[in-house]
Amino acid sequence: MAVLSLDFGTNGARAGVYDVTARRIVARAEAPYPTRHLPPDRAEQNPEDWWQAILTIIPEVLAKAGDPEIRAISVATFASTVVMCDKAGSVLAPAILWMDARAATEAASTAVDHPVMAASGGSDAVEWLVPKAMWLARNAPDLWARTEVICEALDYINFRLTGQWVGSLMNATCKWNYDSRNMRFCPDLYAAFGVPDLAERLPQRIVNIGGVIGPLTADLGIRGNPVVVQGGIDAHMGTFGADTVTPGSMLLIGGTSNVHLTQVPDDGADITGVWGPYPNALTPGQRMIEGGQVSAGSILNWLARDIFGLDDAGFAALARDAERLEPDETGLLALDFWMGNRTPYRDARLRGVFLGLSLSHDRAAIFRAAVTSVALGAANVVFDLERQGVRVDRIVMAGGIMRNPLWLQATVDAIGKPVEIAEDDNLSLVGCAVASAVGLGLFPDLTTAAAALRGPTRPMLPDAGRHARYRAMLHDYRDATEVLTPLLHRLAGGKK
Repeated sequence: MAVLSLDFGTNGARAGVYDVTARRIVARAEAPYPTRHLPPDRAEQNPEDWWQAILTIIPEVLAKAGDPEIRAISVATFASTVVMCDKAGSVLAPAILWMDARAATEAASTAVDHPVMAASGGSDAVEWLVPKAMWLARNAPDLWARTEVICEALDYINFRLTGQWVGSLMNATCKWNYDSRNMRFCPDLYAAFGVPDLAERLPQRIVNIGGVIGPLTADLGIRGNPVVVQGGIDAHMGTFGADTVTPGSMLLIGGTSNVHLTQVPDDGADITGVWGPYPNALTPGQRMIEGGQVSAGSILNWLARDIFGLDDAGFAALARDAERLEPDETGLLALDFWMGNRTPYRDARLRGVFLGLSLSHDRAAIFRAAVTSVALGAANVVFDLERQGVRVDRIVMAGGIMRNPLWLQATVDAIGKPVEIAEDDNLSLVGCAVASAVGLGLFPDLTTAAAALRGPTRPMLPDAGRHARYRAMLHDYRDATEVLTPLLHRLAGGKK
């Protein structure tokens, strides 16, 4: 039995045919699409490019899989990439990409006293749909007046597949200030934000992950009569592929940025410094926590390629030289806040730091300090969650970090816990297959399906001696952050 998974990321789309009986992906395909960057802080994409990617990768992946009959389709996309269109699906303007920061002022004004905001960490991030809608209403009133539907990339793709406007409970809870306990929008909150008509422009039908949206109506050359099953945010769908949906488990995706995803019981316990905890966003009866680092692998690429001017071979040689150095051997301490901090400080005005530089430091030492800072930032997320009573007993790691042995080992050593390394960097595609399997009634719920279909992993252990060094450095990292925060705010010039 075959299902089709689609995953839309910042740089391109991937497709995977998953054999539910064999419990593995049997074919893959991918296609890129461009991003338009506009100064000073904007990023846009053309939604038609996403559809053209679909028209490219679906025939390719089906051919590779032997043209199987597809029973279900599920989609994962990057979150908070906002599309403005009419009810017929005609796009009115370029999509505002998740990383677009034009709505910084609007996001800063969302820290209001409201029960739903308590489940969003107290305020909205600049990336989210609601601040972007606020920006449109204030700065592009003509476009806002013509916008009949404002939605995310996920909703737009599902509309093109089915002709139905449907929102995902995951995205709505995490990014739209949706009341997932009472399954309703909050017009009073939107009115306080200056967009009283936002609720009526969002997709009105909200479907949980694994719920059937409807039959496929687009002509894509797919054999069979597949249903389209609701998915969600790409990284979050990866938790099903990693089987990290039960409390005590965490998925850590290391890439351009880092994402830490875990769940806690919906017991009302206050947890601060995170995005969420979001009730029912991932699985019913649990609250999902979203932590992370805005800059991670991007710092290492910036330093090696933009500052040192290295190509791929030079980057690899630099990493080998840095690998010979112990984390505290350099005499340097760096803070990984190049683009602010998500967790646990939730501070967009923090900035990157190197402390302890001397004329004797070379490229390898500076690069090693940068790797150490990113590893310490990841450990600090885990440290702060555990400080608040959140269990982190099992960690699965995935993403681009797996292609950088120094960064991977440093992160494992800094956290100091055994981890499982995903053997296949397609967890979102597997997660979509989990959703499809539930939508087809093959499993009673997402948790059961995730346990049965999860992707393979291999164990990786921390070095106890190095962990002790990282642990001592983590105290310095936290102290330096506290001391330097006022200065870093001034250096940021007040920009969010």
